[in-house]
Amino acid sequence: MNPHLNVLQSKYPELAGCLADIQRSFELIEACYRQGGQVLVAGNGGSAADSEHIVGELMKGFMLPRPVPQSFRESVTKLFPAEGDALCNSLQGALPAISLVSHSALMTAFANDVASDMVFAQQVYGYGRAGDVFLGISTSGNSRNIIQAIQVAKAKGMICVGLTGGSGGLMKALNDCTIVVPHAVTPDIQERHLPIYHTLCIMLEEAFFG
Repeated sequence: MNPHLNVLQSKYPELAGCLADIQRSFELIEACYRQGGQVLVAGNGGSAADSEHIVGELMKGFMLPRPVPQSFRESVTKLFPAEGDALCNSLQGALPAISLVSHSALMTAFANDVASDMVFAQQVYGYGRAGDVFLGISTSGNSRNIIQAIQVAKAKGMICVGLTGGSGGLMKALNDCTIVVPHAVTPDIQERHLPIYHTLCIMLEEAFFG
């Protein structure tokens, strides 16, 4: 077992039953990144905030330094000799991830003009490519806008990973892997989602920048 999963279990013993699905989710996302893919993340309310949080951990340094590759440094310095080093010293390696919850102009336009519960599905349709990952967060597993986004993602050949609680809801049968927290109350579920996605982000960062 990945040592970071051991740490997670020691802090949150009740998540022992989630470890295999966390490991599987890591493997799916790692494979996506190895193939040049990206991760699209969405949720509602507190899970929307979690979506933003996850992207923040993936798109910049989290626990490890992420220097840009020497080949990129050389390209920048060749183009901009006086500024190349400064530019590259301020850049960090990124694992491409997009939070779908903060595109306010698109979201309000689509909700007003078409259908409010199809906003995430529209974004998945527009951004998603075969082999990309859609990470849907829903404490019930039944959020309609997340379910519809998963359906579109599957039709596009994307991999679907979920974070939920309770029984897993509808998303459990649709996803390639669903991490189901053994709690039924929304705050309790969300409080366990955070250490889970922190662990996933740490594992991914170590895989690519360790």
